[in-house]
Amino acid sequence: QVRLVESGGGSVQAGGSLRLSCTASQYTLITYCVAWFRQAPGKEREGVASIDDGDRVTYAASVKGRFTISKDNAKNTLYLQMSSLKSEDTALYYCAASYLRTGSCVERRRIASWGQGTQVTVSS
Repeated sequence: QVRLVESGGGSVQAGGSLRLSCTASQYTLITYCVAWFRQAPGKEREGVASIDDGDRVTYAASVKGRFTISKDNAKNTLYLQMSSLKSEDTALYYCAASYLRTGSCVERRRIASWGQGTQVTVSS
């Protein structure tokens, strides 16, 4: 069974930075498309960024230029570097694994497994 465990969330002031990590077990990140999603209170879960088996990346327009998705294949770990954080980035952030290998997987219908989430709070 795939297990995804996120870490690195916390509270930060607007303009600050955080790096989220996601460690996978029973699943090889290098082989599939993996992504970060987020869900703010009262809102739908939305895709933030994804990276596929060829390291092609996709970003939501709201985070492009501020967030960077990457993975360490040796550690089987996915990262999300978040900079210039805004109050609207406050949300529960989820690591997600797709059943697809290539292309974007920032749509919920393309996700097979989810982590438990890590909270990011940005104060203005």
